[in-house]
Amino acid sequence: MTRVLVTGAGGAAGVAVIRSLVAHGADVFAADMDGWAAGLYLVPAERRRLVQPGRSPEFVDGVLSIVREDDIDVVFSTVDVELEPLAARRAELAPTVLAAPSLSTLATCLDKLTLAEACAGSARVPTTMILDATGKAADWTFPVIIKPRRGAGSRGVHLVADRAGLEAMPDDEAIIIQANLPGEEYSVDVIASGGTLVAAVPRTRARVDSGVSIAGQTVRDPELQRQAGLVAAAIGLDGVANVQLRRDVDGLPALLEVNPRFPGALPLTIAAGVDLPVLALDLALGEELPSGLDFREIATVRFLEDLILDPAEVLVSEHAAHGPEDE
Repeated sequence: MTRVLVTGAGGAAGVAVIRSLVAHGADVFAADMDGWAAGLYLVPAERRRLVQPGRSPEFVDGVLSIVREDDIDVVFSTVDVELEPLAARRAELAPTVLAAPSLSTLATCLDKLTLAEACAGSARVPTTMILDATGKAADWTFPVIIKPRRGAGSRGVHLVADRAGLEAMPDDEAIIIQANLPGEEYSVDVIASGGTLVAAVPRTRARVDSGVSIAGQTVRDPELQRQAGLVAAAIGLDGVANVQLRRDVDGLPALLEVNPRFPGALPLTIAAGVDLPVLALDLALGEELPSGLDFREIATVRFLEDLILDPAEVLVSEHAAHGPEDE
């Protein structure tokens, strides 16, 4: 039986990945920095592990110890800040497979300016420039979007209404100016092998909480799928990613960003017929993947679910009730 370690067990994506792989018959170990992480309690007590925060210099060493002690075959990380540190030490994990995109792909995706530049020759990308004198002087149609080059969710993202407001902002190479895309936003959950698309499932974001879609529906839209496939090819994606697109003033979908990990709304994509964790496991194990996977058009709403535990089961961790800065 394949032994899999899933980190980030407290997040929506981590829970969905754990449930998918357990149902598939994998021997799943769950890890998180917080002993109160719900996903820890979806596996037997002997397979629950605590790790340091992803930003900690001790994080990867802790994962390596778990991999060796528990004879793990495949590692799945579901947390943004863990991805680059793990990928940078991928060779040390061997023969255990890290089921994540390459370090170069991660670096491209996690810097929105680099991503825009990488995809501009193939996919539809809004004009994107650094917030400096050159960027401010460009011929913009207002309002424009200001956002950090790195970071997830909506933190630091806002509209600037006019040129006076833009010129009043201090220069900052960590911030980008981007043409505003005023239309509907979509998330496209994709899996690719060596940049070749295996599946692309577009979905709407009808309700969003803290950057995570909590209600929406899958939609069959060939252009959304095509654009997501072009992005996957441009970044050389080998694994799972979430491609976010929004319609421009002409109603055409253009790239917003790429999250090179499992999405929080993963249960909808799985229910629609594309089980991304199982496909990613097959990819990690060198199995041949199908191509052009179809899916159903279905909708989802999210509700709170409780796991009732004996207090003695709860793991004691120094990072309980952590904030975003600890992730």
